[in-house]
Amino acid sequence: MTWMVIRLVLSLALIAGVLWFAAGVARKRGLGQGNGLIEVVARQRMGRASSVSVVRIAGRVLVVGSTEEQVTLLAEVDGDAVAEAVAEQRAAQPAMAGAPGALAGSVFDRDGWTTFVSQLRDRTVRR
Repeated sequence: MTWMVIRLVLSLALIAGVLWFAAGVARKRGLGQGNGLIEVVARQRMGRASSVSVVRIAGRVLVVGSTEEQVTLLAEVDGDAVAEAVAEQRAAQPAMAGAPGALAGSVFDRDGWTTFVSQLRDRTVRR
């Protein structure tokens, strides 16, 4: 019985060591970190497999349409106008606990789960 516990603890320690090593390698190579050069300001689904996104790249603000097959530049817009529109939208939304967008992209991001559920619903509903 004690040998099983020892083997379990050693196996878990080995797995933790491998994960720690992999995280260190990823950090050195810059994996999983945004470089701040590209930022998705807003995204709106237009259909089952298409969306329109507002993207800020090195100071330029672009509106792009994307499908499963391609990404198309739709327009270049004024960055100040986009910043004002985003600020107005955030001001109109009720304040949430913590910093706005602090959970963006994480498992705890409510908007991410809402998008996921709506996409799942679109794929499973018969028409």
